Amino acid sequence: MMTTERHGAVGRTTNAIADGVERASHLIQMAAQPSLVQLVLRCALAVPFWRSGILKWDGFLQLNDTAVTLFSDEFMLHLPGGPYPFPAPATMAFLSGLGEIIFPILLILGIGTRFAAFGLLLMTAIVELTVPDGWPIHLTWAAMALGIMGWGPGMASLDALINKIWRIRIVDRA
Repeated sequence: MMTTERHGAVGRTTNAIADGVERASHLIQMAAQPSLVQLVLRCALAVPFWRSGILKWDGFLQLNDTAVTLFSDEFMLHLPGGPYPFPAPATMAFLSGLGEIIFPILLILGIGTRFAAFGLLLMTAIVELTVPDGWPIHLTWAAMALGIMGWGPGMASLDALINKIWRIRIVDRA
């Protein structure tokens, strides 16, 4: 085979590989539509907080004894010079349980999504101060919350529907 023929075969092979990579990349991009990714992020962040939250309640706005005991006897804030007990443990348990129920519901529905993600980011910071060895999972929660805060809830959300209706009403009035 002559040198020119060899270079032509290598060029065709390289082009075929590049075309294959480009097609595969396009297929992956089509499967990971931004709205789908945003919905999955919202659900993935909501689940661990929801699961923790439902364990704290015995009924409507009725904290169980275990939740209060955890904040008064078990959980400590690991700050410099500490650890320190939580201030107002019953109030902290109540607020924690409330946030772990309300914020995930808001995330799943996609309403007030950025604010719900911000609330869970703050809760993640408190959880990190309470359980510092859990930083790998806390970092994951923080990344998900920041992603939701930065890119919003996506089209599969009540926020998007409300925004769409709001824009239609504004245009109709003009």
